[in-house]
Amino acid sequence: MRMLVLGGTVFLGHAVAAEAVRRGHDVYCAARGSSGALPDGAALIPVDREHGLGALAAERFDGVVDVARNYRWVRDALDALGTTAGHWSFVSTINVYADNETTGQSTDGRLLDPITDSEDVSTPESYGGIKVACEDAVRAALGDRAFVLRPGLISGPNDISDRFGYWPTRISRGGRVLVPDAPDQPTQHTDVRDLAEWIVTAAERGTTGTFDGSGPTTALGPLLEEIAELVAPPGTELVAVAPEALTEAAVQPWSGPKSLPLWLPESHHGLVSHDAAPALDAGLRIRPLAETVSATLATERELGLDRERRAGLNPAEEAELLAALDQRVW
Repeated sequence: MRMLVLGGTVFLGHAVAAEAVRRGHDVYCAARGSSGALPDGAALIPVDREHGLGALAAERFDGVVDVARNYRWVRDALDALGTTAGHWSFVSTINVYADNETTGQSTDGRLLDPITDSEDVSTPESYGGIKVACEDAVRAALGDRAFVLRPGLISGPNDISDRFGYWPTRISRGGRVLVPDAPDQPTQHTDVRDLAEWIVTAAERGTTGTFDGSGPTTALGPLLEEIAELVAPPGTELVAVAPEALTEAAVQPWSGPKSLPLWLPESHHGLVSHDAAPALDAGLRIRPLAETVSATLATERELGLDRERRAGLNPAEEAELLAALDQRVW
């Protein structure tokens, strides 16, 4: 197959291009070439999507993969390549859903209103609304040639969001590890390599339709315990702190400074409990957690375990919280 990845230099786009090369396809990455290196074996087509994809208008690809979060960029790509592409994969997001609370949802859930007149993706709602508009454009242009997937949290190698990676990193340091006392909270993640393999397989098989790209739902407590079994040194203790106490101490859920990644309030449990069965039936395969944790730790060590993180507690914050717990300050 002749495959085009719009991007292909960072995280999921890079993983898709690498997997397609591994399977022997002719892979082209349309990118500026400044955000990261291409996988070995892929060819760079220098483009700046701010200025459109006119240089690709005469090209034909058996499969196109687009991960853009910019409505104008998606429209330009469809205008340039949509009529000739054999198969089109568009990577959307779980944030397209309007209902964040109801668990067990599937792709028939209510969506946010589409946003076509803004490029602001700074909030989950604005990001989701733009992706809704992008999905609509892809379906209108491609019809039954479109494969749309809505991933939730993506884990695995080369992730720089610092969310999933916080836990293998912190637990591998040992000692007393502060965790949210929410053992039954649902959570989901999908290794970037599993998503990449599914996207390439979909192009090969001509799989179309709309799918949530999340792995099976698991409970947060057992997930953290399994990570501990894989990486914790002897003597490690997971210290569970009540969500109310965490909120009182200004610990944020999910991401950002002074946060506990993967922890979410009940009002957002729907985001991490979508029905994975349709995706699994359509070809998504989930690797063992040990492989994801190992690859994640390798990336964390490459980036620097002591770096300033985008998500999680730094050592001083965690120590202060544990000391307050010991003194029953909360």
